[in-house]
Amino acid sequence: MKPKTIVAGLLIALGVVVLAYSGITFKTRGKPVEIGPLHVETTKSHFIPPVVGAVALVGGIMLVVLDTRKA
Repeated sequence: MKPKTIVAGLLIALGVVVLAYSGITFKTRGKPVEIGPLHVETTKSHFIPPVVGAVALVGGIMLVVLDTRKA
């Protein structure tokens, strides 16, 4: 398989998943906060909006279409 086809497949899969879940929310570790003897862990919440999924889906489809036209 060509690398362009693999990237297109990944973009299409990512786009479908993000659109199916109406966006994806994930958390990452933030900076730990130390106040005297207390040690508090923080987390940051991130959101991937459905628009990003739509753009990835369209981009993947365009890669497939353009790749088949050249063949």
